[in-house]
Amino acid sequence: MKKITIGGNPITLIGNNVQIGQKAPDFKALKSNLEEFKLSDHFGKVIILTSFPSIDTGICALQTKRFNQEIGNFKDKALLVTISNDLPFALDRYCAAEGITNAITLSDHRLTDFGLKYGLLIEELRLLGRSVFVIDQNGKISYQEILDEIKQEPNYEPALEVVRNLIK
Repeated sequence: MKKITIGGNPITLIGNNVQIGQKAPDFKALKSNLEEFKLSDHFGKVIILTSFPSIDTGICALQTKRFNQEIGNFKDKALLVTISNDLPFALDRYCAAEGITNAITLSDHRLTDFGLKYGLLIEELRLLGRSVFVIDQNGKISYQEILDEIKQEPNYEPALEVVRNLIK
């Protein structure tokens, strides 16, 4: 269990810890059309995998917009996957309203499979912590950032630099 904060107040992340260099744990989640998504089906491309508490909050929306914009620079060599415990319909509504077209948005609300396998399920709220992972073409974790304060944006540039190096 890892302690992080939300507005300075401590909360607990539960689940397994993952490390750079290990195989990315496979997980299942729901896409906005209610189809099942399985991470391992997408190995072979570089994957930016981001999590956040709720798309209906400002920082989560900024994170999604920024990565949606950046992923376009990598053409078909990289994939953006965002995940939260929002309902699939809320994610779909947000993407349609904001023109988010380069991301696969996933809901972990049903199984919390991702949250538990990546150690990002907030015990007190049943939401996900904010994180960024870069997974290489072989399915190994090449970069990770788990934010200690939920209300902070991730460090975009280091993650994007890892993606650039992997697709060279």
